[in-house]
Amino acid sequence: MIKFKNVTKKFKNSTVLSDISFEIEKGQLVAIIGGSGCGKTTTLKMINKLIKMTSGQIYINGQDINDKDVIELRRNIGYVIQQTGLFPHMTIKENIELISKIKKEDTKKITQRTYELMDMVGLDSEKFLNRYPTELSGGQQQRVGVARAFATDPDIILMDEPFSALDPITRNGLQDELINLQSKMKKTIVFVTHDMDEAVKLADKICIMHKGKIVQYDTPENILKNPINEFVSEFVGRKRIWGSPEFIKAEDIMIENPVTCQSNLSLFKCIEKMRSSKVDTLMVVEDKSKKLEGIIKAKDIRLSSDKTTEVNNIINKEFLYANPKDTLIDILNMINDNDISNVPVLNEEGVLVGLITKSSLVTTLSDPYIKEDV
Repeated sequence: MIKFKNVTKKFKNSTVLSDISFEIEKGQLVAIIGGSGCGKTTTLKMINKLIKMTSGQIYINGQDINDKDVIELRRNIGYVIQQTGLFPHMTIKENIELISKIKKEDTKKITQRTYELMDMVGLDSEKFLNRYPTELSGGQQQRVGVARAFATDPDIILMDEPFSALDPITRNGLQDELINLQSKMKKTIVFVTHDMDEAVKLADKICIMHKGKIVQYDTPENILKNPINEFVSEFVGRKRIWGSPEFIKAEDIMIENPVTCQSNLSLFKCIEKMRSSKVDTLMVVEDKSKKLEGIIKAKDIRLSSDKTTEVNNIINKEFLYANPKDTLIDILNMINDNDISNVPVLNEEGVLVGLITKSSLVTTLSDPYIKEDV
């Protein structure tokens, strides 16, 4: 959808962007983030030619933007900025409909679209359309700015720190609104922010910039789990992953080689295996496939008078399990709702690939704090 190829920008003797290349797929929300002066806003403004590149190419749907008329280009790209950019002498209705009227679209369709957009951003048309921007709160003005960006139904929307000047509650509400809008509209959105929490919450992919270069471009999950270098690790925050538990998966926290046995093992040998391995539970697996057949616990063995009997006579074949991609939240809910202490982790074929226990969860959850204290 949008492709940067070896783009460089220089202002006099200062290099703002240095040979950056990356692609934004259609329908994705990509957050560009970095410290002040890193080049993130310059990168955004090059897409609609508010800033011209010194060298390189930017393509939209395979077409070099240098070959496109700048006015036509901008009319087909929505743009939302921090200060909303609303014209103070125009009503809310006039602000939203401005570009559509310039393009001489059908009047009835424009009006219908305006009402739909107001509803989409959660504003009462009858109450607000004939007001002026100064009569609205900052959050309400920003909602109008978003509505105006969507007015011509553009494929691309650029958002330059649109919520940064708002109070935390209003900002959080508008972030939620944007998530809902994007789930319905599937626009290609480029969102500049300096707030990592905002980027993680909103983005499909995050582009981290530093000194005019792209340091890491990946999904929020991969950036949180696998920062590419020390700069990204420090910028993201070493414990930020714990603020996004939906990104922590069973495969990240499971014991990878749980203690197992076969169903034909005697209970006496099970006890010995538990003692030597210092566990109170064994995962019973098939010999060759390693598929999980069931679970046997020390307390079940103690209740059996005949310790020579085989595991398959008392094995518990009804058990809850997790998938490697299940989140930490899923695991905690499963343990709390069912009062269980062990959750085997199985792949799609039912093969045992790991185990999560209450004690391993406590260790995992306390690990970042223990490391900080050391």
